[in-house]
Amino acid sequence: MRFNHSVRVIACLSLALSAYITQAQAQAQAQAQAQAQAQAQAQAPLPDIRKITTITPAREPYPPAELASKQVHEAFLTAAKTNRRVLLDFGGNWCPDCRILAGIFAVPSVSQWLDEHFVIVPVNVGHLDTNMELAQQYGVTIKAVPTVLLLTPQGRLLNPDGALALGSARQMAPQSVVTLLNEWNQRP
Repeated sequence: MRFNHSVRVIACLSLALSAYITQAQAQAQAQAQAQAQAQAQAQAPLPDIRKITTITPAREPYPPAELASKQVHEAFLTAAKTNRRVLLDFGGNWCPDCRILAGIFAVPSVSQWLDEHFVIVPVNVGHLDTNMELAQQYGVTIKAVPTVLLLTPQGRLLNPDGALALGSARQMAPQSVVTLLNEWNQRP
């Protein structure tokens, strides 16, 4: 009788120890990811483009609409492997603000900074009649473009309060665009 009790106690202790180790490993992995994100942010200082007064609009920044689902899926896989965030840029090649935003993203120092922090997917929404469901997956209904969503590799939306904030890119100073993206990226 005493032997059976001892076996049960050891089995319970073994299960508790196993659960503790699993929890400790998960915490260590989360800390490592947070450190990698902090290192990535430290490596790339925020680009200073205050002196740029004219942005050249991108000609056709959005690829064919039918590529979007696959590109978004691949972006999340890449973001998870590289400890970056996903930036989904919903727009259309007909949209002047979308083309200006893409022009800001193309400034060499901005492009480098963006590449270090984000996996970017330009999502073609046609004339607001295609790929709308991709934004709705994250609780966002597109009413105007550009609409920019910043997400963790796990799919958590970091800028629910500002998805439309870059919608007037033509009126914004280019530095303001970069600063806003950086503020969103600082969110845990």
